Amino acid sequence: MIPSVTTWATLSDTLIYSAIAVYTLSMIAYAAETALRVGRPSRPRSVVLTGGGFPGEAIDVHGGNLLSGLAFRVGAAGTTLAVLGFALNVAGVVARGAAAERAPWGNMYEFALVAPVTAGATYLACLSRQPVRELGVWIVGVIVLTLGLAVTVLYTPVDALVPVLNSYWLVIHVAAAITSGGIFTLGAVATGLFLIRSRADGRSLSAEATSGYAATLPSAARLGRLAHSAHMFAFPIWTFAVIAGAIWAENSWGRYWGWDPKETWAFITWVLYAAYLHAQATIGWRGTKASWFALAGYGAFLFNFLGVNIWLPGLHSYAGV
Repeated sequence: MIPSVTTWATLSDTLIYSAIAVYTLSMIAYAAETALRVGRPSRPRSVVLTGGGFPGEAIDVHGGNLLSGLAFRVGAAGTTLAVLGFALNVAGVVARGAAAERAPWGNMYEFALVAPVTAGATYLACLSRQPVRELGVWIVGVIVLTLGLAVTVLYTPVDALVPVLNSYWLVIHVAAAITSGGIFTLGAVATGLFLIRSRADGRSLSAEATSGYAATLPSAARLGRLAHSAHMFAFPIWTFAVIAGAIWAENSWGRYWGWDPKETWAFITWVLYAAYLHAQATIGWRGTKASWFALAGYGAFLFNFLGVNIWLPGLHSYAGV
């Protein structure tokens, strides 16, 4: 017997609530790991051991701090829970797509379900290649907040698309925007932690003398490289999303660009990220100064997702909340 639309929709809701619960436990575990590490005395090490909660993950020795056994196990549990939460989130999105019989990103609620998938995938993929578990509590926190907002404020029952959205450009344009948004999230977190670590190092005589929460973070150089790499990867995808949106607008409304609020803020986001990448290549602007452009770009991206749809009516308002 083929499951009904209602069955798929109910299953999707259940899976998303389960993902929120598991991700919340993951966030708590990551926060506990951080708390266990804060204030621990520095013990210089030159060896990085492998193993733990994720394939290829290393025991972190940033700044010479070897994780205690308890802290490492708690953090590894957080990663395991993050993987489970990610799987539940993916399953919830697939079930939503089965219920709607289309790509499951036709409104703000569905966008808020899929965006955490790309953010989680980006984090886990990055974690499988280098020890950046310190980002976990913040990435998972953003995911929990987004999914919580989706089910409490943005929830929309399964419904057919309005005619203008019933296009293959929905898959292309929105998928590109969601993918870039997930990678931008990792970049924003890495940028924020880079600023925290850089400021703490600046107040200390050396990076080894940094204490408190900043001492638990990777080096400023590593965080800076991670943030720059994430933005370098996401920026062309966002550029493609903007171009694809313009082509879709011409097909739907007979013009490529009309300075609709959604289009305007997409362009503002593009300009801010372009400014960040340009600043990173400019002597005197690299590092801390350039990072503020990246954070401003992420702020513009979030406003384009939430603020524009809620407060600035335009041609994109038909997508609904």
